Amino acid sequence: MSSGQSQTPGAEAQAHHYDPSKYERPSVTVDVVMMSIRQSDLQVLLVKRRSWPYEGMWAIPGGFVRIDESLEDAAKRELREETGVQDVYLEQLYTFGDPGRDPRMRVITVVYYALLDSERLQVRAADDASDVGWFSMYNLPELAFDHAKI
Repeated sequence: MSSGQSQTPGAEAQAHHYDPSKYERPSVTVDVVMMSIRQSDLQVLLVKRRSWPYEGMWAIPGGFVRIDESLEDAAKRELREETGVQDVYLEQLYTFGDPGRDPRMRVITVVYYALLDSERLQVRAADDASDVGWFSMYNLPELAFDHAKI
């Protein structure tokens, strides 16, 4: 094969005798910290988890990244699915990867944030959440996962 042609990633790995099954694969999630100034207070949008783990606890909206989507697309999808919020500008903040942060498996999360005008948003609990609400950053409820650290 000439240097101008490219092989598919799987074919190239196979040609170099690379075996990806030798390595464990963590899952990747995105979490979206939505903040707004409400009643002269910095508040964050949280969702109440509908299912295990941490069923019934408040959490930052987020979820698993699909194999065929970008991190930002996953963040926008999860935000829409859990809160009904769409068309917001997101900025990547930080990556959290402590091995025990999720009881289901090894999960690395990429966190996004946005500062919004909450009066222009129509928030609602959607597919993956049983409730959604704004909370003061200075008086948060107990949060699921490692979301207090985030």
